[in-house]
Amino acid sequence: MARLAILLSLITTHNDYQREQAAVAQQMAGRLGIDLRVIYAEGDSVLQATQILEALQAPVEERPCAVVLEPAGASMTQIARRAVQHDVGWVVVNRAVDAYDDLRGRGTAPVGAVVLDNVEVGRLQGAQFAALLPEGGKVLYLEGPATELSRQRRAGVVETLPANIELQSARGRWTEESGAQAVSQRLALASTRVPDLVGSQNDAMAMGARRAVEALPPGPARDRWLAIPYTGVDGVPSTGQAWVKQGQLTATIISPPLAGLALELVVKARSGTQPMPEVTSVLPVAFPPVPELRPITGRR
Repeated sequence: MARLAILLSLITTHNDYQREQAAVAQQMAGRLGIDLRVIYAEGDSVLQATQILEALQAPVEERPCAVVLEPAGASMTQIARRAVQHDVGWVVVNRAVDAYDDLRGRGTAPVGAVVLDNVEVGRLQGAQFAALLPEGGKVLYLEGPATELSRQRRAGVVETLPANIELQSARGRWTEESGAQAVSQRLALASTRVPDLVGSQNDAMAMGARRAVEALPPGPARDRWLAIPYTGVDGVPSTGQAWVKQGQLTATIISPPLAGLALELVVKARSGTQPMPEVTSVLPVAFPPVPELRPITGRR
């Protein structure tokens, strides 16, 4: 029997969580005895669609048995339909798959989603902000691109945020560079007030923001920006968690990489061991636990 082959399509190489997704998936592929090909869209949804289409149009013996993807943008419903028509599974990570409901049950191709509870991510982050700023204040809130993921995280933050804390939003692209750019634009404005906290929807943007501040010439402005907490999300052991332990970030939220679990579910579905669940949800964990955070007082 030929080894199963799976295509894993990720958003970018310029993000620690995406690289961790690939590493965990490769480890899982080794344990499962399957062939895994990993490709990156570099943040371009059109490129991602083109790459996947090329894989689907390959000769039958070269096609993957399933595509596991973290969408860079649009849901690619038409491409998902084409995959299922070719008996190629379609499993999305970190994105709901309501648009694919009509694909389930068409043939044997597994169709589903493995998702992080991103509203809960936001709730935990709102609780972190509240614990760190008991007297209230302003949070510079770095959000990812305007996708369902970033909207869910913001909704969770708003749900748990006290009335005495104000969010001042800026957009990034999940990369350190975009976090640095968002803060650099504010540093260039002499009238910009130093926020009481920089909270980011991922660790990469949070560290990019901090490094933009660290690059300032020595002086009161740099000191004030470095004195505030910086928090993020993802909590990769070698980056986000390490940055918290080193004191560069005050807190993060551990988002378990989902690609490995998605591969395992595909293999079980293809082997007949277990049907592919429509949605598999994974919970995040605050790091450190919220009660262990030391409040920032006396800034107002």
